[in-house]
Amino acid sequence: MTLRRTFQIAVLIYVLLLAGLTVLNGAFVAVALPLVVYLATVALYQPADVRLTVSRVVSKDYVRPDTEVTVTVTVTNKGADLDEVFIADSVPTTLVVDGETSHLISLPAGGTHTFEYKVKGTRGTHTFGAISVTANEHFALFRRARTFNVAGKLSVLPETPRLKRVKIRPMRTRGFAGPIPSRQGGSGTDFFGIRAYEPGDPPHWINWRLSARHQQEVYTNVFEQERIADVGLVLDARERSSVTSNGESLFEYSVQVTAALAEAFLNDGNRVGLLVYGRGLERTFPDLGRHQRQRILRALSRAQVGDSLVFDSLDYLPTRFFPAKSQLVLVSPLCEDDPPVLARLRAREYQILVVSPDPVHFEAQGMAEGPSRDLAVRISAAERQLWMRQLQRIGVPVINWQVGTNLDTAVQAGIRKFAPRPWHQ
Repeated sequence: MTLRRTFQIAVLIYVLLLAGLTVLNGAFVAVALPLVVYLATVALYQPADVRLTVSRVVSKDYVRPDTEVTVTVTVTNKGADLDEVFIADSVPTTLVVDGETSHLISLPAGGTHTFEYKVKGTRGTHTFGAISVTANEHFALFRRARTFNVAGKLSVLPETPRLKRVKIRPMRTRGFAGPIPSRQGGSGTDFFGIRAYEPGDPPHWINWRLSARHQQEVYTNVFEQERIADVGLVLDARERSSVTSNGESLFEYSVQVTAALAEAFLNDGNRVGLLVYGRGLERTFPDLGRHQRQRILRALSRAQVGDSLVFDSLDYLPTRFFPAKSQLVLVSPLCEDDPPVLARLRAREYQILVVSPDPVHFEAQGMAEGPSRDLAVRISAAERQLWMRQLQRIGVPVINWQVGTNLDTAVQAGIRKFAPRPWHQ
């Protein structure tokens, strides 16, 4: 644009001078002289090579949704004086900005300019673009532009609804004290059975009523040991199971459920791993504690719905990722070919729990009421009920969560409904 304007002025000067010489009229030359002075002045004061150092600092790398984060941009002039400098930062369109992301300033040699703005956004990884700097003189004829590829990223963690303890009962537990019945007798709180007294048994374990009936034997109560377990969380990120209604995605609620379950299981001291199953396989290997919680939340912040010919079905779940006889928790709206796959996993002695955000209820909320809508909802709901009953018959409890209702209430009600009877009964 500036080269075009300069060329146009030069052509105008040439035409005026040529006309003045042709007709021998000094008026044309008089009109051309100011333009010549203007062009010469601009050429004299045009900006030198732009020698700048540019940096961007994002105050936090990982934040909760709608948390404001401060972004600081610093530009330092390592070259000659610059009359006008226009600095513009490229901010992801997915972020809400509070403040100015572009500035027009004068920057002397050795000078530094710093400006700040604030951003916030929803779950996901937001990557900043390049910072562009344009320098020109006051007449804006000669312009020099540079682009600085400065790294910048903000990851927004998913919302984590509060869950009370989620009771599970896998076939195998680990040898550390925890909240899960281990199906083995020993020290604990729940009655497990009765056996003959052995030296070293605590006196308060003795079953005096039964021992009084036998003159030669003393019996003690045995309690069920409580241990921790391996829990594998599987987040269904397949395109085919994703539902969008009124600009909202059901997958976002699945991510929230997964985050809440991870926190609940980790708070109980269990080893928890995560598998995001969809476009590919994103794994967070099982571990314990606060750091594992952060690793899982960061993985969930990156989770995206994807389509894959390989992972279109649950047939390719990498079961070796999960210890044998451990607890698997699938967070999925469910598809019609999922029950047979889960039945095979159940046959391999995995204890399976399905927490399913209800896609029928979710999509129906965004549809206009009418007979056609009601009929479609009834048919879809009946089909979904059939899938859930198939799973429940093979010992896979399904917790149906209608988005918008309290998650903890739905989970606790589902756990109580499908809770197995105590091992000793």
